[in-house]
Amino acid sequence: MKIEVLTTFPEMFSGVLSASILGRAVQQGLLDITLTDIRDYSLLKHKNTDDYPFGGGAGMVMLAQPVVDAMAAAASRLPRGRRIFLGPRGRRLTTALARELAGEEALILLCGHYEGVDQRALDTCIDEEISIGDYILTGGELPAMVLIDCVARFIPGVLGSAESPEEESFSDGLLEYPQYTRPRDFQGLTVPETLLSGDHARIQAWRRKESLRATLRFRPDLLSHASLSRKDLELLEALRREEASSSDEEGGPSCFSES
Repeated sequence: MKIEVLTTFPEMFSGVLSASILGRAVQQGLLDITLTDIRDYSLLKHKNTDDYPFGGGAGMVMLAQPVVDAMAAAASRLPRGRRIFLGPRGRRLTTALARELAGEEALILLCGHYEGVDQRALDTCIDEEISIGDYILTGGELPAMVLIDCVARFIPGVLGSAESPEEESFSDGLLEYPQYTRPRDFQGLTVPETLLSGDHARIQAWRRKESLRATLRFRPDLLSHASLSRKDLELLEALRREEASSSDEEGGPSCFSES
């Protein structure tokens, strides 16, 4: 996959794109990432990319001209590239969206900065806006890194196992089950016997139950959107009873009790 990132701070990406899984993906040619400095497209004498906002207010706004010209140049190199602005008004980045983006031939990511980007640039050269969450950052560079990392995991060959991205948290709407590795006994804490049994069916059943348990405990809001079978629903009901019973024995309120 080809990805071009339009930014005023390309140096922020060097460590992220050269290390670990992303670094290997770039070295192996699975990812082709270009960093384009928007300043190079500014027509102003000092290569400014921002100015004061009309109407007053704090901060600066990115100029339309260098953004539009940088995007036009990127689009000429990647004519089928999906043009994305990383901003707070966009569609929330999810596993499903990341999987969808991984199927694209190319992505062009625009990183805003300062107080935002002149709306005329967004209106004329962006296909969609994507947000990574409801909080404020200083610019779009970190969201772009998050999106690249998230999308890359669904590109064939990037991860060691083809099953890995499908077994992790949020892949099926639930949190992932607990993971263990050697030693079997660590300071008196032992690995669940089921995982040592070699019985694949038992292990899969245990992992599904523990995935449901973790979601119920830490992110119960996810359950209303997850794809659950009749057996899953029966397990959830049993887990609720189990937790309620445990809470009663301890004399405290259950973390699953409804208010």
